[in-house]
Amino acid sequence: MSIRYTLLLLLSLSYTAEAPAASKLAVHSLKPSIQLASTLSEPISQLSDYLISEKLDGVRGYWDGKTLYSRSGRKIAAPAWFTAGFPDYALDGELWITRGAFEQVSAIVRKSSATDKEWQSIRFMVFDLPDEKVAFELRYQKAVNELSDISPYLQVLEQYSLRDQKQLDSHLQVVIAEGGEGLMLHKKSALYQVGRSQDIVKLKPFYDAEATVIAHKVGKGKYSGMLGALVVENKQGKIFKLGSGFTDAERLNPPRIGSLVTYKYYGVTQKGTPRFASFLRVREAH
Repeated sequence: MSIRYTLLLLLSLSYTAEAPAASKLAVHSLKPSIQLASTLSEPISQLSDYLISEKLDGVRGYWDGKTLYSRSGRKIAAPAWFTAGFPDYALDGELWITRGAFEQVSAIVRKSSATDKEWQSIRFMVFDLPDEKVAFELRYQKAVNELSDISPYLQVLEQYSLRDQKQLDSHLQVVIAEGGEGLMLHKKSALYQVGRSQDIVKLKPFYDAEATVIAHKVGKGKYSGMLGALVVENKQGKIFKLGSGFTDAERLNPPRIGSLVTYKYYGVTQKGTPRFASFLRVREAH
């Protein structure tokens, strides 16, 4: 049976949520001018119009030609040796380690003084050139031509084509089975558009959204003395529980009341509440 998936527009990272940390880094005066998320309501009819890449579970990064920033404008304290060799023009990408390692890369990126060993595990995966005023397929080719092999810590994210919906379904299943989050589809002819774009879509086998924690439910049985479930309220005003998806450490130290969390779900019930909702991660403001 093929995986049921939903088409959503790029959640600019998260793609990307970033985990909290004790350090407080300086915030840039302006947020980077990057593409943001929008929602697509209908399937793509012409797959040949798109280039496809894997959706990485890392931390969005923006290189302005001199300094690396988060999507909120927070300066990322990357060592000088890490960015040595990076070009003098803007790059949009993802700080990434490997599939399933979001927590690790997020923790490193938010530190003011992470160790060299920690940074050596990260790669800046470039997926766009914001200042180029040409179609995405040309921007991608320029990135491949100019950025390949210039730094061991910079890599151009591979973009490729698939024939049809059946091949797309099959490829998505493989990525998910191997621990990936999903696929990204980027319209070949699209210009880089600051703000919300209808030209980048995300394929995942589930939806994700955000909700505010309004209460904690105490666990029972093996979770006695720990968190049993979060009571949350989403942006539509629906109140429901998140009782799965937590590690034991998260149950011992649950997201605080008032915090924003990301949850995944598989459609909605007739009452409009998320179906089979489970916790993904804390979504911190930054």
